[in-house]
Amino acid sequence: MNEKIRQKLKNLTTRPGVYVMRDKKGEIIYIGKAKNLKNRVSQYFRNSPKPSKVQAMVDHVDDFDYFIAVSELDALGLESNLIHKHQPFYNILLKDGKAFPYIKINMKEPYPRLEIVRKVKKNDGEKYFGPYIAGIDPREILKTINFAFKVRTCTQKIDENTKAKRECLNYSLGLCLAPCTKRVSKEEYGEEIKKVIRFLSGNDDEIESVLQEKMQTAVKIENFERAIELREALKMVSKLKQRVVANLPKDVNKDVFAFHTDGLSGVITNMVIRGGKILGIANYVQNDAELEEKDTLFNFLCQYYTNCLVPNEIIVSHEIDEELLKNYLGKNAKIISSPIGVNRTLLKMAEENAEEYLQKHLEKEKIEYSKGIGAVKQLQEKLGLKNTPHRMECYDISHISGTNKVASMVVFIDGQPAKSQYRKFKIKLVEGNNDFASLKEALTRRLTRLKEQNGESFKEKPDLLVIDGGKGQLSSCNEILNEFGMQDEIEMISLAKRIEEVFTTKNNIPVILKYGSAELKLLQRLRDEAHRFAITFHRATRTKAQTHSELEDINGLGKVKIEALLDAFGTTENIKKASIEELTLVKGIHETLAQTIKESLKED
Repeated sequence: MNEKIRQKLKNLTTRPGVYVMRDKKGEIIYIGKAKNLKNRVSQYFRNSPKPSKVQAMVDHVDDFDYFIAVSELDALGLESNLIHKHQPFYNILLKDGKAFPYIKINMKEPYPRLEIVRKVKKNDGEKYFGPYIAGIDPREILKTINFAFKVRTCTQKIDENTKAKRECLNYSLGLCLAPCTKRVSKEEYGEEIKKVIRFLSGNDDEIESVLQEKMQTAVKIENFERAIELREALKMVSKLKQRVVANLPKDVNKDVFAFHTDGLSGVITNMVIRGGKILGIANYVQNDAELEEKDTLFNFLCQYYTNCLVPNEIIVSHEIDEELLKNYLGKNAKIISSPIGVNRTLLKMAEENAEEYLQKHLEKEKIEYSKGIGAVKQLQEKLGLKNTPHRMECYDISHISGTNKVASMVVFIDGQPAKSQYRKFKIKLVEGNNDFASLKEALTRRLTRLKEQNGESFKEKPDLLVIDGGKGQLSSCNEILNEFGMQDEIEMISLAKRIEEVFTTKNNIPVILKYGSAELKLLQRLRDEAHRFAITFHRATRTKAQTHSELEDINGLGKVKIEALLDAFGTTENIKKASIEELTLVKGIHETLAQTIKESLKED
């Protein structure tokens, strides 16, 4: 703990509020709320044992700020807004764009329709069913509903005073009651909507019976295509029935949340139960730096229900502040932290899922580490590099016999592709087939942009430049570093394809990395990615050159006029043969422009 933090801790208030942890760069790395700011913030800096993830965060703290709130509830709201704005590394981060889909029935319309939405508006008078997490596609459910019940799928506005000229195809197919032409009353249509609501609320028997009857009818009249569609719809209903939880009423809606952690990483598993069925299970990896597990789960619930409807019951694996959560959510949901019976069974399922998912996640992290930062460190050691090559850039040239020459710049950060940083160059100054000169031109332009701090992808200095080629390419490109005076700041190597030799600027003897090693695979992935990116750009450039029209080079001819000319004459050859008078008959082509066209297309 530095002196700055020590003095701030002395002056902290005991009132509720929000605290903001910052690192040495002044960047926000964690935001938390507290009922008593002095007690909570002081806990982080005491010498008492802490969870590994908390200690990892504290080790990076260089300063903190705080905001006083009127109440703990106000502090919770402020904390949520600040987390959403700053996205700190050590906080739970649930992106709005990841919201799961709901099926919505617009009950405000006289003839309600169904649609799939990802954002719910609480207390808007509409009916929402979901969320549908995994294994169940709401589009398939809508299709099944459409086969069974004659509700509209169109988006047109239908009210008491509007009437369409004629019905759509769905009416002819027996899939809609045609409220658009008033072939059905509001009351009759409302009865059909009630059937839909009963199905989405968990009653499968009615829809199953309707689909069975329709399928048998389709078979009798030998409409086998419709019979197959109805059979698939029945499979969807059967799939839903398989998710029924034994001993649960059909009108039960509840969410189950289990948190499992090894002290450093953690997983929260969410099980969604609607209409007595398990609609899905989702897992969320967490590195939240709260001091207690129950607070991590509490924070997660606050963010989760920002875009999800609150069910009747919420079952949780840890005792949380129930009153504060209810006040924040604005709904008096029943929160169960010590479940019994079927609720206990559901929580145990979620806990086992969280534990298993964490194990798989950690195994995946080990693999990613060995492929990423682990391989980077190994590369530094094997090649004797001065610095850890966090940012690596690789360059490759692509052309056919010296035509349409291009270069690619591929960027790996900590051993992983940073595709937003990739860049491509058209080689402009080199004549003929000369890879050495082409590489030098690409590097010169890249280093010039670095020096000028011009362009987001070029502002950051690479730790290591990787050239696709042998000793000759390396020597040629290293001259560019010397010209810019960066030979001591940026290291450079080359990777030769034949036996994967690595050449460095320190020694004439190549380094042979162990076949199959993580560090060699890293260089190969980087080299192959640069090659792929260069070839892709070259093909696009070549295709554009091949499809380039002579007409595009004529002053005064834009895309619209070129299309008009080609519509009128068919080909460029026909345009060449046309007279000035014939050209002026085309819309937008005046006599002066027609003369310019004839002059430009004149054979040499």
